[in-house]
Amino acid sequence: MQEMLSEYLPIMIFLGLAIALGLILILAAAIVAVRNPDPEKVSAYECGFNAFDDARMKFDVRFYLVSILFIIFDLEVAFLFPWAVAFKDISMVGFWSMMVFLGVLTVGFAYEWKKGALEWE
Repeated sequence: MQEMLSEYLPIMIFLGLAIALGLILILAAAIVAVRNPDPEKVSAYECGFNAFDDARMKFDVRFYLVSILFIIFDLEVAFLFPWAVAFKDISMVGFWSMMVFLGVLTVGFAYEWKKGALEWE
C-alpha cells in the first residue's frame, strides 16, 4: 500500500494543483469581470463584418470546398508526422502505403484545382 501511494503521489499532487489553479482562475475572472459592458463590446461580430439579419443565408459552395480541402490536408499532416518519426522502423509496405495515400491526395488536389475550387472571383 505504501509503495503504491508513493508511485501515485506525484500524479495526485499534479491533479490537485491543476484543480486548484482552475478554480483560482475561474474565481478571479468572476471577481474581476466587468459587470456592465459596453453595448458595442457585446454586439454580434464575426469574420470582419457585422452579422446578417438571417442566420440561414446561403454561402457560396466554394467556401465549403476550401474548408473541406483544408481539413483533408490538415489530416494529411496529422498522418505524415507520426509516419515520418517512425520512418526508420517502417517496412516497405508502410512506405508504399503512404505513397498511395499521398498519391490519392495529389489526384484529389489536382481534380479540385482543375474544377476551379481554388479560384475566387
